[in-house]
Amino acid sequence: MKSNTSTQVHRSKVIGLLTAAIIVSSACGSSTNSTSSTDSIGTDTATTENVIKPSGPKPEWAPSMKPEMQAVIEKLGSYNDKPIPELTPVEARKNHTPTDAVMALIEENNITIPPSMVDTSGQEIPVSGGNIHARIYTPKGSGPFAVIVYYHGGGFVIADLDVYDASARALAEQVNAVVVSVAYRMGPEHKFPTAHMDSFAAYEWVTKNAASIKGDPNKIAVAGESAGGNLAVNMAIMARDKSIKTPLHILAVYPIAQSDVNTASYKKYAAAKPLNKPMMEWFTKHYLNNITESKDPKMTLVNAKLTDLPPVTIITAEIDPLNSDGMMLADKLKAAGVTVDTKNYEGVTHEFFGMAAIVPEAKDAQRFAAEQLKKALQ
Repeated sequence: MKSNTSTQVHRSKVIGLLTAAIIVSSACGSSTNSTSSTDSIGTDTATTENVIKPSGPKPEWAPSMKPEMQAVIEKLGSYNDKPIPELTPVEARKNHTPTDAVMALIEENNITIPPSMVDTSGQEIPVSGGNIHARIYTPKGSGPFAVIVYYHGGGFVIADLDVYDASARALAEQVNAVVVSVAYRMGPEHKFPTAHMDSFAAYEWVTKNAASIKGDPNKIAVAGESAGGNLAVNMAIMARDKSIKTPLHILAVYPIAQSDVNTASYKKYAAAKPLNKPMMEWFTKHYLNNITESKDPKMTLVNAKLTDLPPVTIITAEIDPLNSDGMMLADKLKAAGVTVDTKNYEGVTHEFFGMAAIVPEAKDAQRFAAEQLKKALQ
């Protein structure tokens, strides 16, 4: 396992190879108690014509896995990190991530780096008990631009803005929107519902301060992956219930939507990578105060009141314990009268969305997500 220091140094050196890996490939008034700063870990993006191939046979748990996806999973496995369920949260945050694996493949395959199409800056946002950080991705030009409030994944316990930089940057570039990526506080240091409340504080801050970040306050959407997909849907629910400006669209990529770990996809992909059933149980233990909270509508979205929500786009991955979650949520939203578009990507795993530099399905998923958001925000 890498130390946290060496992991961060590695990311800071090579994250630029990944973070805007989407440009060429996809071409296919501030609050008085908030502060801003520069916030950039990379200004370049990568694209490649190289064919990325795996070195071994397909894993038994994923006979349908695409070769580029398999190459990422092989690289991730080559680090020989201890399984997350055997670690403390502090230790788990030092493990290599799928982002590290993608960055390594970019380096190994000499992928070229065109300049980034967005600028980044930092913003402190007040929340109950302190401040949280957000990274703001801003397109070139004077604006005003539509705004996407983005929530990263990690089971409410691990990961950060850097790990999910490629996804947030891709949305900013392809939608030509300001993206506010939110570093909500996580468990076990900050238990449920802290991540949800921090996320809503950030969403509300954006509704009030969009103009100060070159944003249009009348054109706001929410987006997120995994735990962040759960948060994105919750933001629209909370905005509706608190009678504040609701987002125009929700993008939920393989969202956590319910607490039953015996669904069809949990059973089929119990031993999958980079996410598996034991990891989901570990996340639940470290974010929730007790297991009964798993039934709270914020966690079990399929039991939440879903009426009167904006249109939703749900993207799922075939080789993912959360595949059924996304499908179940889509069905519940449709039953509640919400407009829902879904797209399931075969042969790829959880976390594929930010891998457009390597995985063709990620490139297509980002294009699809961007088209959905542009339609809603035009």
